[in-house]
Amino acid sequence: MIMSKTKGNIKRIQVTFTKEQWELIEKLKGEMGLSDSEVVRNIVLGWLIEKSFISTSLKNKLFKEGNNDKKND
Repeated sequence: MIMSKTKGNIKRIQVTFTKEQWELIEKLKGEMGLSDSEVVRNIVLGWLIEKSFISTSLKNKLFKEGNNDKKND
């Protein structure tokens, strides 16, 4: 993480990817989201869920709110 900004309840961060990492992320567009931020956000949330860092009830809440955010992205 290089820098972060907070705006209301949104936390913005800047991350750096290698060319190879970014090419892999680009291939997930359309499957895991439409925008760069949506794809990266869904990758992170998916990993947290897979590793059981997020409970089922919280998972449902996050993805419900995430769908509402798509309209604002």
